[in-house]
Amino acid sequence: MAKKLFVSYRADEEGSKYKNLLVAWSKNDNGHFDIKFDDTSVGVSINSDDANYIKSKIKGKIKESKTVLVLIGEHTHKSDWVEWEIDKAVELKKEIVAVKINKSYTSPSNILGIGAKWAQSFTYDAIKKAIDN
Repeated sequence: MAKKLFVSYRADEEGSKYKNLLVAWSKNDNGHFDIKFDDTSVGVSINSDDANYIKSKIKGKIKESKTVLVLIGEHTHKSDWVEWEIDKAVELKKEIVAVKINKSYTSPSNILGIGAKWAQSFTYDAIKKAIDN
């Protein structure tokens, strides 16, 4: 049975590209990745009129997931949504795995000191190892 994984990422060009790569890996590896992804991209500001409704839906997706994988892109540390998703994952006592797309990128400040596991690089093997351990 596949593990359910919530992917938290900034839904910009870079974040979407790498989230889509994760989805492709999960679909094309003959079952070895053993992960089910939920795409919860919202495409609206966290302060929009629909934010409370969107937050309730995302909270449900996080609650249903075993692990929250945070993809850290160049601008992720500026994302109110990613910050909120990390805080919600901590509140719900979810396992958190983080991976930087590029090692030079700045981490969201609220991911530090919470016991998150880190994939050492954005590779299939490194991410799978972090999720499985």
